[in-house]
Amino acid sequence: MRKVELAEHAGFCFGVKRAVDESVKTQKQYNKKIYTLGPLIHNNDMVKFLEKNNIFAINLEDVEKLEAGEVIVIRSHGVRESTIKYLEDKGMIVVNATCPFVTNIQIKANKHSKDGYKIIIIGDENHPEVQGVNGWCDDSALITMNGEFDFKIPNKVCVVCQTTQKKEIWTKTINKISENAKEILAFNTICSATEVRQKSADDISKKVDVMIVVGGKESSNTIKLYEICKKNCERSYHIENVNELDMNWLYKDDLVVGVTAGASTPDWIIKEVIKKIQIN
Repeated sequence: MRKVELAEHAGFCFGVKRAVDESVKTQKQYNKKIYTLGPLIHNNDMVKFLEKNNIFAINLEDVEKLEAGEVIVIRSHGVRESTIKYLEDKGMIVVNATCPFVTNIQIKANKHSKDGYKIIIIGDENHPEVQGVNGWCDDSALITMNGEFDFKIPNKVCVVCQTTQKKEIWTKTINKISENAKEILAFNTICSATEVRQKSADDISKKVDVMIVVGGKESSNTIKLYEICKKNCERSYHIENVNELDMNWLYKDDLVVGVTAGASTPDWIIKEVIKKIQIN
């Protein structure tokens, strides 16, 4: 039987679990179909599970089709300040399940932009978390994905970070900004759950033959786990669920196989993957 080593920190983080629990609780409270603004988490299997529990993802444009009094859950990634006002003005019942770590960034962006600081966000400009944070400073933030700048760094800046960013990118970017800005407020807002998952993935991928990273293909934190593992272990693979596990990757029985999972991957998916690795 192949030996499987599961990373010490893998799977659901606090913010994602909180959002899922809050959605299920809210649906039971109102006992009717409720909605999440966008997929609650970046995991297709979990989205299907929620649909079976009468919780459906919609886009902002779809809100126009709803009647006042419908229940809409804000997912863990958060949204723009104007989006919450728009939903409330439409008469929707808004349940805000934004991760507290993300809320912390929104508050900082809002406060310090009003105090005259130019907000710089280290993150993916196309990610809903980053777009949401930008919406708390009038969409005026400067955004860099990897510490490269196609803009002039202002003299007075407040720097925040997407919760799932790599620490090395944060350090690299802050060093660059420090060379140019005169006044800097720097808040390392990488989520503690992200940091421990990345460290666990880094540790385990250095000592296994094959590394399996489980999580949604659109999940930012899962993609970063895969990148970390691939750097240490050439035979690293990113799968969404057990159906994508190719047993040809596990080419002999005495392999040591490492497994880690993104913050939006439920335990039951991780267990299915481990079981297949062990018994096939």
